[in-house]
Amino acid sequence: MMDHLANTEINSQRIAAVENCFGASGQPLALPGRVLLGEGILTKECRKKPKPRIFFLFNDILVYGSIVINKRKYNSQHIIPLEDVTLETLPDTLQMKNRWMIKTSKKSFVVSAASLTERKEWISHLEECIKHLLTKTGRQPCTEHAAPWIPDKATDICMRCTQTKFSTLTRRHHCRKCGFVVCADCSRQRFLMPRLSPKPLRVCNLCYRQLLADKKKEAEADRRQTEPIRSATQGYEPSSGDDSDKSDDEKAEQWPADTEFYTSEVSWSSFHS
Repeated sequence: MMDHLANTEINSQRIAAVENCFGASGQPLALPGRVLLGEGILTKECRKKPKPRIFFLFNDILVYGSIVINKRKYNSQHIIPLEDVTLETLPDTLQMKNRWMIKTSKKSFVVSAASLTERKEWISHLEECIKHLLTKTGRQPCTEHAAPWIPDKATDICMRCTQTKFSTLTRRHHCRKCGFVVCADCSRQRFLMPRLSPKPLRVCNLCYRQLLADKKKEAEADRRQTEPIRSATQGYEPSSGDDSDKSDDEKAEQWPADTEFYTSEVSWSSFHS
């Protein structure tokens, strides 16, 4: 079905309409073979509070952004390759229902749908696209995922030292490794995690020690792998490149967090049902 719709005029028009809604701030979305399958408004867990976001599902990417004027203008466009996505269904809370997590190697976040049926439709469509894409590319499902950020309102104290109380003057920070809400004293370190960013990122003290230990283990493993090679070549002199007449004989404690979400009245809509 997706291959059949890829080059249709109606598919091109709908993709162009999405590009137009994002305007100059968005990236071009039209590519040969790309199909727009549907859209919907989901509630996304953000750092400060849950917010509605528009989501567009293509056969190879998931696009979402902030709603300025529904059906007319969006901004803050984000593009997620589906082959990097893993889904995890989450239990309901008193404040939030129909939740699931979208996990990727660079960013993971929680969303909720307006109804259980809508959640099932979203997850079914996403899983079908992911399976089809992985089969087509021959890639294996992603196994390393970024930690989702725990919302600011989940705690009034640092989740590491449990002593520092947050206030207007005492800011909250997030560890990029575990996603915990921490104070400045508990997150003064930076660590390079190329999977997330080309620059060193803020991490809590516990994750920093764990990352250093992992790095040390990796270096030790590399050293052990190269040791047999060094032993085998010990005693050999570098060749000058000339022939010689000489003989050949001459070697992140889990922290429970209550989330608050608000559902949306706009449900999933499929363009090609």
